[in-house]
Amino acid sequence: MATNRTFAMLKPDSVEKGYVGAILDKINATGFRIVALKMTHLTMADAKEFYDIHKERPFFEELVKYMTRGPIIAVILEKENAVEDFRALIGATNPVDAADGTIRKLFAASVSENAVHGSDSDENAAIESTFHFSGREMF
Repeated sequence: MATNRTFAMLKPDSVEKGYVGAILDKINATGFRIVALKMTHLTMADAKEFYDIHKERPFFEELVKYMTRGPIIAVILEKENAVEDFRALIGATNPVDAADGTIRKLFAASVSENAVHGSDSDENAAIESTFHFSGREMF
């Protein structure tokens, strides 16, 4: 059963480059409602747990280092078909391949510094949302 919520994360490069406001404006302009939002700094343990699915991949340690180098913005978004619509809004992982007007086309520098994360399924959206937010932080 599809839900109407998804998890999004503005990665350290987005925060460092000052893109937070522009990215959130784009998210709002496409009809998403923000139901939770916070700036936080992932610890090594947090990043390793969040990206555990990639632990056997060669890029895992580099990913953890990148995700812990500075603060991130964690966000829960609400909209009809939230997961699918947000994945379309962020674009392909590689900004070179991302469609014009997508977040990654506009704000990402590379495959490894791709500006934003978006849940890839309703199940992962729920897991990722509760990883970052308690029930009293979601509205």
